[in-house]
Amino acid sequence: MQKALGVYGQVLRLVRRLPKDSRPYYAKYARENFVNYRDADANDTQFLDELFLRAYNHSLWVLNKYSVDESAADKLKEICCG
Repeated sequence: MQKALGVYGQVLRLVRRLPKDSRPYYAKYARENFVNYRDADANDTQFLDELFLRAYNHSLWVLNKYSVDESAADKLKEICCG
């Protein structure tokens, strides 16, 4: 649970780096995705690792879409992949 909260917090921090007009959309998108998986089995580490990796990869895609430096997601990478 603690890791999931860390990932969510980092995703929201990355949303703040996006253009102002796109922030509400991506903040809502992130929240909806985390809420959808809140009942995931905390003991299924493979599934959770896949979800965290998906969150990281999607965050990179959004950052690239808005030409935000990927290094902004280094902390998220540490949490998700490290």
